[in-house]
Amino acid sequence: MFNKGDFIVYSTHGICKVDDICEKTVLGITRPYYVLHPIDQKNQLTISTPIDNDQVVMLELIDKGKAVDILESFKSTGLHWIDKPNLRHSTYTDIINTGDRKQIAGIVNTLMRKKFELERQEGKLYEQDRKLLSNTQKVLFKELAISLDTSFEEIEEWVTNLITKECNKS
Repeated sequence: MFNKGDFIVYSTHGICKVDDICEKTVLGITRPYYVLHPIDQKNQLTISTPIDNDQVVMLELIDKGKAVDILESFKSTGLHWIDKPNLRHSTYTDIINTGDRKQIAGIVNTLMRKKFELERQEGKLYEQDRKLLSNTQKVLFKELAISLDTSFEEIEEWVTNLITKECNKS
């Protein structure tokens, strides 16, 4: 269970802050709800979700040690590239939905490396790969930034420099 003021990773909304925990009655059933807001939403979106909602992923943020470990994982080559776009998207999405940050970092790493490789050849990622990379990278890098008390931009720069340096060697 999370507490008021906690930051969590909430499904597709990314990093959210728990603003309140309160009882709500919906369809005649009263139960406890989290009241959340995504930290990067300009429109002040508020999300109410039952505490025991099994339909969405709600995870506590990783600690500093785990964040450092995940950053270090970008020194490796990432996951196996799947040539078939639909199978790749389905497989990577299934992995993302597990919430395993190390595996999620592997997907971001793989897609970033493929993006840089294609750019060197004056090519581009498939649109669904580009969207998956963008959305997943945004959530992961923000979580790493919070855990390491730094900025999204610093995480992005560090990882990008590491990967481009490695890609330029090959």
